[in-house]
Amino acid sequence: MKKFYYLIIFLLLSTSMVEAQSGKQKRADKLYNEFAYLKAADLYKELIADDYHVSENSKKLGDTYMMLRSPENAVHYYGDVINEENLDPEYYYRYAQALRGVKRYDESRQWLQKYLNSGKDSEEVEKMIDKKDYKAKVTYTLQPANFNSGVSDFGVFVKGDKVYFVSARADANVKEKTYSWNGEPFLDVYVMDKNTGEIKPVPGDINTKLHDGPVTISPDGKTMYFTRNNYINNKEGKPNKNNKQKTNNLKIYSATLNGNEWTNVKELPFDSNDYSVGHPTLSPDGKTLYFTSDMPGGMGGTDIYKVSIEENNSFGTPQNLGEPVNTSHDETFPYMDADGTLYFSSNGHAGLGLFDIFKIDMENGNEVENLGESINSNMDDFAYFQVPDSKEGYVSSNREGGSDNIFVFNKLNPLVLKGTVTDAVNDKPVADATVRVMNDDNEQIAFLQTDPSGKYQTEITRGIVYPIEAKQIEYETFTGKVDAKNANDKDEIVYNIQLNPVKDVEYLAEIDNIYFDFDKSNIRPDAAKELDKLVELMKNEYPDLVIAIGSHADRRGTDEYNQKLSERRAKSTYDYLVAHGIDPSRIKDYKGYGESKPAIECDRCTEKEYQLNRRSMFHVVKME
Repeated sequence: MKKFYYLIIFLLLSTSMVEAQSGKQKRADKLYNEFAYLKAADLYKELIADDYHVSENSKKLGDTYMMLRSPENAVHYYGDVINEENLDPEYYYRYAQALRGVKRYDESRQWLQKYLNSGKDSEEVEKMIDKKDYKAKVTYTLQPANFNSGVSDFGVFVKGDKVYFVSARADANVKEKTYSWNGEPFLDVYVMDKNTGEIKPVPGDINTKLHDGPVTISPDGKTMYFTRNNYINNKEGKPNKNNKQKTNNLKIYSATLNGNEWTNVKELPFDSNDYSVGHPTLSPDGKTLYFTSDMPGGMGGTDIYKVSIEENNSFGTPQNLGEPVNTSHDETFPYMDADGTLYFSSNGHAGLGLFDIFKIDMENGNEVENLGESINSNMDDFAYFQVPDSKEGYVSSNREGGSDNIFVFNKLNPLVLKGTVTDAVNDKPVADATVRVMNDDNEQIAFLQTDPSGKYQTEITRGIVYPIEAKQIEYETFTGKVDAKNANDKDEIVYNIQLNPVKDVEYLAEIDNIYFDFDKSNIRPDAAKELDKLVELMKNEYPDLVIAIGSHADRRGTDEYNQKLSERRAKSTYDYLVAHGIDPSRIKDYKGYGESKPAIECDRCTEKEYQLNRRSMFHVVKME
């Protein structure tokens, strides 16, 4: 009887515990769906500790920590489930993203590869795997702004001597509660006077009890466009019935400058209760508004759109910018520079961390470029803004851990590498010398040819030591290094090169190689001029000179075919000299080398490089 009694008690307790855990699970999921991530994280940890649905809750907790921008914690919980069978491949991508956030880049690439191997087809993910170098030619110096507060500060816009930005620094008269996502006060728009450093909430009707900002202002200074939660006329907007999460979405509003205050707040016509529209920025002429949205029909996540602003302040139809700007993930915080360059933040393009800042020339370019270090980090980097007619600007980042901060940057011009290649004996310029610049992995990044004055020039990236090589057929090969590691105070590096002549130069200094057309061995008119000079030299200046001829082919065609082609070129060169009066005994040898001795080592040669390899060369054998 006692055993039966205890069994009943045990079953009752077990049932009660299961019901309690089930209730806690529902509360945790509800908090997550309502973006209350701090509280949701605590409940998910309790459920895992109680051994309740550990796998699903570990995934949920990993997702929660990614929303809280805590990749170090997300890596831990994703790592507990990442090797499970039948795991949704999307978690391979999320795990890879979290690994980037803690600078474990090699592991991140491995899981991205597993994501692709699972059947996912993504050109951008392939780029994430392949791309390892995020150094850009345009570089920046960066330092924290002196007006950060210790809570979230981001999203700068500068108009004249006023710096507008978004901050969670609490204004007790406006904000009555904290934001459940991260426990900070709701966001307001603030303005700082650059002359006095005074900071205050933006005057007028912009700030509310919910989130407000960031902002952009029209060129004439009379209209502000700004992001805000769905809230107008002191009323919080309600989502439509088909909005299952009951989310108060973001909208873009306009306001008009009335004296010193922003008033007459209006909702833009393409806003919706069912999706978010935010992060406005204007084209330099003020006629196009760019913004971020997750509206239906996009490419996935949040995309960047543009819409025309008509003369009567009406709006056209929003247009998705499409590829290559938008991806299946998130693009956000657009900014259009005066030169037509669009800057934006994304976690869908190959980058260093969670969100990186990218740019694209909207008028002439079709490639998205990562701004590289130091603008980007392993964490979130976003909200690029450059002060007009200045190299100064602002970005926002949580790279220092915790809340977002504003950073001030100084944009540095591309670094120019230039110099002159000269003869080490007579200091005369060496024309048509080839200069190759390599990167850290000894891969060619620039192939240059000196002009008639021996000069060369190219753009390079700061922060690197570049191997450099110079060649000219009459000189010994030069190798050296260009140090651009500490060049932030420079716009150019002058690197002059001196080449030591080979022994043939004493006699053949004025004679260039001769070159052949593709798959041909006939003597071209330009080659005939050089051979005529050689004939004149051997007849009149050096009557005892004995030479050898070596001829070469490029790497197109088989080894056997190129060998025979080079032999025909050597024979046609020999025949021309003999036909023009050079005794055959003065040509010791004429030999073809096929493709075995290229002037330019290249796997994927340019036409210029191919041409330099199709040649006949002359060497001094004897001089009595």
